[in-house]
Amino acid sequence: MKLAFTKMHGAGNDFVVIDATCEPVAFDTATWQRLADRHLGFGCDQILVVERPRLEGTDFHYRIFNADGGEVEQCGNGARCFVRFVHEKGLTDKREIRVGTMAGIISPRLEEDGRVTVDMGAPRLAPADIPFVAPSRADVYLLDLAGGAVEVSVVSMGNPHAVQVVADVDAAPVLGQGAQIESHPRFPKRVNAGFMQVIDRRTVRLRVYERGAGETLACGTGACAAVVAGNLRGLLDAQVDVHTRGGVLTIAWAGEGMPVRMTGPAVTVFEGTIDI
Repeated sequence: MKLAFTKMHGAGNDFVVIDATCEPVAFDTATWQRLADRHLGFGCDQILVVERPRLEGTDFHYRIFNADGGEVEQCGNGARCFVRFVHEKGLTDKREIRVGTMAGIISPRLEEDGRVTVDMGAPRLAPADIPFVAPSRADVYLLDLAGGAVEVSVVSMGNPHAVQVVADVDAAPVLGQGAQIESHPRFPKRVNAGFMQVIDRRTVRLRVYERGAGETLACGTGACAAVVAGNLRGLLDAQVDVHTRGGVLTIAWAGEGMPVRMTGPAVTVFEGTIDI
């Protein structure tokens, strides 16, 4: 079986996008993992599958598989690549589409300048919604790790994030601490670990250790979660430029109960086929 795919990236967070609108595409965990492998497959952080809509009032359905083969709820950088893909493939002529995901409906929009804006919905902050084990909601929690406790803010953007503020993101223990946080027992479904350095109230630098993928060059939902966390702690304004290792994402959030809007690039790299 030959599988057609498109390689894309959003600020360096790289994806393979598969069109399953005509024929369903379904593999077991081991096959997804092998396909995403950078030595044995096409290599990517996540695989995105474009499907026909499942919900009334939506244009498409969107499935996301991490490099470890596990299916996850949401991916912000992937959502931007999703809308560019369906335009380039002629699957829609709408500049703004409604897309169903495991985490709910999102609305990505292709801007005139080529960037993509995604309405990511309102963040969820109650521990049960993350999910996170805590007796009550707080803006900051202490999380015990092998090297000592760290302070994290916990946010769901459809997927779970634990964000900590660091003095220097380049020196942050992203790989060692990120792996500990990802699989911490207080996160029953694991978590994405964000490390945020505040430059000023409108600028941050961010690194994210993603659940099931390790550190990536950018994480869209991680950027959204970081800005929400910074706002909750009184450190940031309503619109913030998030500098990742792969590029800049602009995040806007008007406050609790309001949706987070993310704007950034989406780039097609190449197309190909792979034998399954």
